[in-house]
Amino acid sequence: MYPLTGVIRPYAWGSRTAIAGLQGRPAPTAEPEAELWLGAHPGDPSTVPGTDGPVHLDGLIAGDPAGQLGEDVAERFGPRLPFLMKVLAAAAPLSLQAHPDAAYAKEAFARQEADPEAPKNYTDAHHKPEILVALTPFEALCGFRPPATAAEVIAGFALPRLDPVVTALRSGDLSEAVRLLLTWPGEDRKPLIDDVVTAIAAHPADHPHAASHRLAVTLAEHYPGDPGVLVALLLNLVRLAPGEAIWMPAGNLHAYLNGLGVELMAASDNVLRGGLTPKRVDVAELLRVLRFEVLDDPLLHPHDLAPGVTAWRVPVPDFELYRITLTADRPPARVPGSGPRILLGTEGDVHVGEEHGIPVTLHPGTAAYAPADTGPLTAAGLGTIFVAAVPA
Repeated sequence: MYPLTGVIRPYAWGSRTAIAGLQGRPAPTAEPEAELWLGAHPGDPSTVPGTDGPVHLDGLIAGDPAGQLGEDVAERFGPRLPFLMKVLAAAAPLSLQAHPDAAYAKEAFARQEADPEAPKNYTDAHHKPEILVALTPFEALCGFRPPATAAEVIAGFALPRLDPVVTALRSGDLSEAVRLLLTWPGEDRKPLIDDVVTAIAAHPADHPHAASHRLAVTLAEHYPGDPGVLVALLLNLVRLAPGEAIWMPAGNLHAYLNGLGVELMAASDNVLRGGLTPKRVDVAELLRVLRFEVLDDPLLHPHDLAPGVTAWRVPVPDFELYRITLTADRPPARVPGSGPRILLGTEGDVHVGEEHGIPVTLHPGTAAYAPADTGPLTAAGLGTIFVAAVPA
């Protein structure tokens, strides 16, 4: 087992305090720290100690796929770690986004690579389903809520030019409502959002849709004139307590708003954006991958495997996530999962190692990598760790 050093990405929406605070570094930091990447994604691979200095994890795996991943994982996924773990710290809202399913990602990437003139929407041929578990109170938009509820919110602004959107929602046509908003005439985008904010100001603070109103005002402050402000009102606003999780399968429209969490996903960087971002937006391509289905329960509920050991299992073959919480009244715990694993400390000091090996001590914000040929692992100490693994 190796200590693992990740890479911090400084996106503008990131926090200057959250990841630094988790790792015990001085804060605020000089620039935003949005994501700590822990994995072998070629965009920013983590490193492990080597005899001549740090070694990139993707290179280590490529040099011995069967040994590092196990023969089964290497056969199923090729010479690549199929998951990527992140610590995500949002201080401002992220873009409205969705990810393609595996079949469409493969087809679309091949089509794009064959045509030099094609829009560059895809970075690889893989899907990117993801799970996020909150470490602090966390807000997110996740999946479509009932269209009748969204219609009621938007009708309440009493803006006649939004009537076609309200009509589409009342008929249950989420696809048409999203299309209308994301293709709104450019010259009327800022006036429309300004009028929405003005309409909201006329509503009382205890209005039945006050949460949606506050959301729209906040998003309009960050992204003035962006029709994504209204698309956001079609989605479930989810407030996670620490330890609660949401699941974003292919085609799920979502956006993180604020908070600190552990994120685990398939190892891809394919993102299709629809708004709330200065980055490239391709509405037509986003509409092709979205699933216009109501998500009744955005939360992903865990399973208890043993005292202090929790699992979040998802219907994809690329990854599963575990949490181990060790307290003074609990014995050391067997680390679940097999094959290649990444372990992340989030609380206390947890010592993880093989029966006769030297343990790696995980402090908050530090990580370790266990290749497939690592023996059974035991976690001891006081604290909490997360474990990413490939389903057997």
